Amino acid sequence: MVPGPLGLDPFVWLFLRLLIAVVLALVLILNGALVLIYLERKIQATMQDRIGPYHVGPFGLLQTFADALKLIAKEDFRAGQTDTAFFIAAPALVFSPMLASFVVIPFAPGIVGADLNIGLLYLATLGSMGVLGIVIAGWASNNKYSLVGGLRSAGQLISYEVPGILSLVTAVLVVGSLSMVRIAESQPGPFTNIFVIPLAFVTYFIAALAETNRTPFDLPEAESELVAGYLTEYSGMRWGTMLALTEYGNVTIVCAIMSTLWFGGWQGPGVDSGPVTGPVLGLLWFTLKTYAFILVFMWIRATLPRLRIDQLMSFCWKLLIPLTLLNLAVTATLLIAFPETKVPVAIANWILLGAFVLGLPLIQQRRLRRIRARLRERTIAAAPAS
Repeated sequence: MVPGPLGLDPFVWLFLRLLIAVVLALVLILNGALVLIYLERKIQATMQDRIGPYHVGPFGLLQTFADALKLIAKEDFRAGQTDTAFFIAAPALVFSPMLASFVVIPFAPGIVGADLNIGLLYLATLGSMGVLGIVIAGWASNNKYSLVGGLRSAGQLISYEVPGILSLVTAVLVVGSLSMVRIAESQPGPFTNIFVIPLAFVTYFIAALAETNRTPFDLPEAESELVAGYLTEYSGMRWGTMLALTEYGNVTIVCAIMSTLWFGGWQGPGVDSGPVTGPVLGLLWFTLKTYAFILVFMWIRATLPRLRIDQLMSFCWKLLIPLTLLNLAVTATLLIAFPETKVPVAIANWILLGAFVLGLPLIQQRRLRRIRARLRERTIAAAPAS
């Protein structure tokens, strides 16, 4: 083995390198969550004609740091009838897959933890593991509201993983690789995958909103009906780990996936392969694209109301999954028929996307007519006979 810096033993350097990587990842995630919380507070305040945090530090910049210190210093207590072992383990089971996902995210040329040839499969696998910790948290809390929140989350996340993964498979068919680095490198020009498979992007975007528990799919918490869902019995840094760090970390990951698969990742005008300008400008472009999607997530939270659980599940199983299956079948067929060009795939995707966008209002109007008809029938049935 090659000796480490300063003549360190290779095995000692291997351990130190692992320790440094873990510490850096934790610091980046913690600081990223603090920044995103501050951004969300300010953006929500601006959209709702409020001021937002402004007391602690200039423009309220230190408010999230103060909140983090409060959570760290808060007393750790739990209800007496909780399952102690699983109650303590649940936050780690939720946080660990999110932390491990950053390993294969290509931030810039040469800046990636591990260039796995199955990087996208690795991300999809880790994304499906978080639901385990959420269900365990709801069950171990020995609280009916927490249990319902955990089961809601299981149904929601498992359901929306299906269209999300089908959308990713569609992108893999077009690119021909599961490596996140190869996918980013395959889009050097201005015509990225968003112009070839826009419908796959839209369906993945919707599934990503649901998988990260963001509005209008934030049913697992549902404060208005479940107190706080699976988080009801948690407090202190365990609550902060499961809600703030994990949620904003997952939002960052899905936004990074979208920027890599459909918008070229680090690719952008002016990025070359030089040892300094390439990684620096690539990191800048990747950050701008990722944070643009994060801002859209925040915008949606300030705009759309929360769905009911029956609406959420019906939308997934009756519309989103059939649509992604159709898109996958059409894309695969056209790639087999026309292997030399992606133009037929792009034309078919844009046609399907137009049908989806135009068909949603029609579906909603038909649903409202059925509801009104049922209400009229009930009113007539309940009316006293004259």
